[in-house]
Amino acid sequence: MNFNRILIRATNWVGDAVMSVPALEQIRARFPEAHIAVLARPWVSGLYDKSLIDEIIPFQAAKGWSDLRGKWHLAGRLRKMNFDAAILLQNAFEAAAIVWLARIPVRIGYARDGRGLLLSDPIVVPKPGEIEDHQRYYYLEMLRRAGLIEHLPEVPAVRLPGIPFLRKEGRKRLDGLWIGVSPGAAYGTAKRWLPERFAATAVTVATALGAQVAVFGSPDERALCETVAGQVREAGLTAANFAGETSLSEFVEMAAACQAFVTNDSGAMHVASALGVPTVAVFGATDHVATGPTGPLAKIIREQVECSPCLLRECPIDHRCMKAVTAERVAGEVLELVQIARQ
Repeated sequence: MNFNRILIRATNWVGDAVMSVPALEQIRARFPEAHIAVLARPWVSGLYDKSLIDEIIPFQAAKGWSDLRGKWHLAGRLRKMNFDAAILLQNAFEAAAIVWLARIPVRIGYARDGRGLLLSDPIVVPKPGEIEDHQRYYYLEMLRRAGLIEHLPEVPAVRLPGIPFLRKEGRKRLDGLWIGVSPGAAYGTAKRWLPERFAATAVTVATALGAQVAVFGSPDERALCETVAGQVREAGLTAANFAGETSLSEFVEMAAACQAFVTNDSGAMHVASALGVPTVAVFGATDHVATGPTGPLAKIIREQVECSPCLLRECPIDHRCMKAVTAERVAGEVLELVQIARQ
């Protein structure tokens, strides 16, 4: 099996995109001379490094069936680009429909969402217990079952390419010592630790390290991030609110320059941990085994309660899983990871 022009349909969430990086590395290693293009939503396209891919194709059509004309035009554009294979990391029916309409001869993806007939190589979804639980192995297993790699590689930690360069670029905007804080989470408020505890943790860690505090988030999280930054300033420390002010690629660079990162289960968590930054993530509603950060400089903090993980967007009761996690515990874990990183 040999391909000269490969299209990869990226996932739509930043965290999933980070967890799929080992699969991209395997595809590049398997096809070192191929032209590899990634079809990606604009909000994840800034994640992909040129060492792994040759081209980004923006996917800007509206979600679902509301923009059939946009998807039809995209399929026509892809048809003219003469790809000989499409590898679908995204599970949606739409992803398979577009590459089928584009007449790409080899279409590889998991047989999910009723799309099996649109795939030339429909891959059976792993059953529970067949592979390791973490999401990075889900993407790698698809490649193995498709015959693109011989065996499932061991991936102790997901790492983004070019970390030294990213850190250097980030320090152009973050001069001195900084810790990163990301108090938001796109999926829903059930994933969010209390903002006042983010602030208290940031104050303790920044004071111990002689650092400043950088608060990151989306434009919709600007007010939330300002609450955290304001409480840090009230404690007499420097805090900058970057929510809504950075592109994804700029955030990646700035996160790489941080001494440590404190976050919920979020895309920011996956980025920070994949940069090798000491990262502490507070978990409650979501599955820390399947989607947690990876590597020796990442730490998950959670308290076992009877309803966790519920996987809900909003907590229907009292948010007990998050309220049980103290700022003192999180700050202690952050400082311990920083000490390990400096050894």
